[in-house]
Amino acid sequence: MSAPQSLVQAALQRLGARLGSGLVDAAANLALLAQDAPERLRQEFQLFWDEVEAEAARIERDDEPEVAITAPSADIQDQIDALRARVAAMARRLDQDS
Repeated sequence: MSAPQSLVQAALQRLGARLGSGLVDAAANLALLAQDAPERLRQEFQLFWDEVEAEAARIERDDEPEVAITAPSADIQDQIDALRARVAAMARRLDQDS
């Protein structure tokens, strides 16, 4: 074999080896991802569920009455008036948006 032919053959063999090792590396990475996927999904679901529980607790806190039963009636009326004003403001904004 002449030198140029040997060089071409050597270059083709090396390219094939590099491409082959690249494919082997990619396959190994995919195998690792496939192994880690169930644990990763479990962690993501657990994080999501923790967020859902925290949000539910926040909603429950917001739904609790802000006024104690023993509060004077004037305080309760002030809060009712403030809530009515907020509802009216929200209704005006909704009317403006539509």
